[in-house]
Amino acid sequence: MSSPQTLARSPIDFVSGDFDALASHMRHCATARGRWFALRGHLQAAHSLAAGRIVTMACVAMVLGAGIFAFA
Repeated sequence: MSSPQTLARSPIDFVSGDFDALASHMRHCATARGRWFALRGHLQAAHSLAAGRIVTMACVAMVLGAGIFAFA
């Protein structure tokens, strides 16, 4: 009697691929925590705040720029 395909051994090795991806991720995390890590975190937070409001932020920047130009 033959075994069903769901129980047959897969020729693809998922474990070693996952292990390689985890090792790569851990190396990336280790190198990412440099001296600029806190600044990058704050910039990412500012980017996520501004990205959803890009048109509003552009309008505010133009109004501020026009105000500075008018008083200069």
